[in-house]
Amino acid sequence: MKNTALTAVHEALGAKMVPFAGFNMPVQYEGVNIEHQTVRDNVGVFDVSHMGEFLISGPEAFNLVQKVSSNDASKLTVGRAQYAYLPNETGGIVDDMIVYKIKEDQYLLVVNASNIDKDWAHITNHNTMEADMRNLSDDYSLLAIQGPKAVEAMQSLTPVDLSAIKFYHFEVAEFAGIENVIISATGYTGSGGFEIYCKNSEVEQIWNKAFEAGADFGIKPIGLAARDTLRLEMGYCLYGNDIDDTTSPYEAGLGWVTKFTKEFVNHEQLLEHKEKGVDRKLIAFEMDERAIPRGGYEIKDSNQQDLGIVTSGTMSPSMGIGIGMGYVPPIFATPGSKIHIQIRKKLVPATVIKLPFYKK
Repeated sequence: MKNTALTAVHEALGAKMVPFAGFNMPVQYEGVNIEHQTVRDNVGVFDVSHMGEFLISGPEAFNLVQKVSSNDASKLTVGRAQYAYLPNETGGIVDDMIVYKIKEDQYLLVVNASNIDKDWAHITNHNTMEADMRNLSDDYSLLAIQGPKAVEAMQSLTPVDLSAIKFYHFEVAEFAGIENVIISATGYTGSGGFEIYCKNSEVEQIWNKAFEAGADFGIKPIGLAARDTLRLEMGYCLYGNDIDDTTSPYEAGLGWVTKFTKEFVNHEQLLEHKEKGVDRKLIAFEMDERAIPRGGYEIKDSNQQDLGIVTSGTMSPSMGIGIGMGYVPPIFATPGSKIHIQIRKKLVPATVIKLPFYKK
């Protein structure tokens, strides 16, 4: 099992550590609900250094990114990022990712920890143009400093005007006394803030200075359990739960990052999915009664006929109701549709809603 550069720090803080994607990671410190609300109301810091980073460089970098990414990298300018996924050859998703344009001929692809080796092999396989590829995953750390007070709390650590960095934009600048740090206005919580990319040798200094700077703003360390409840309240897909190698992006509602303005891996089959439609769709639902839907629970209609399976579910800390996502036939995917969740021996009613669950 791998450690991040901050494992000893988490253990000293009393974090509950668990294996996750091959890493020893903090799942919680004080408790999920407290940490969740800290991010919604103030500012919290996640160590997400288990994520993977691939640097694609050189005169063929753009062509490789365009080939493997569902999104259109020609829309990126230096200092901008975009959400995308890696399509596979069978109509599914290798992984979802963020693409950063670092320089005119350099892109950073940030991928999920559990998929680093698979993604690297997939991109390498399609690198027929021989773009320069470097896997930086073991050398770089990533902190997510998230919450509505993140800008104010972190401003003293950098000469960059943090309030001027727009969503899905970034700066490469000094941060917490470290040069050439990527300060990115991205994150998976829906409460604003930044993601900070730096070398492993630099991350402890950045972590310490971030907590000093945020002391008056209620800053706290946040574990992966709260990261999961925060992302679910926004309806963000989690790879391995809501999307995988067998999921069509058109089932998962990812048509908005599927751009047929260029050719990419398996674009012909995905265009067919778009034009002909798919047999199931990812829905979001709220429980009509007090109950917690869990991943793997069956989704049924009023006649107890099987519709699908819950892919993600929890008791929403922000709203105090059970929420979840799962796949059902398109006829049941319209907001307002009534479904039922099989929870042990009881069939509990739920209502399909339009995302996000959490509205500020």
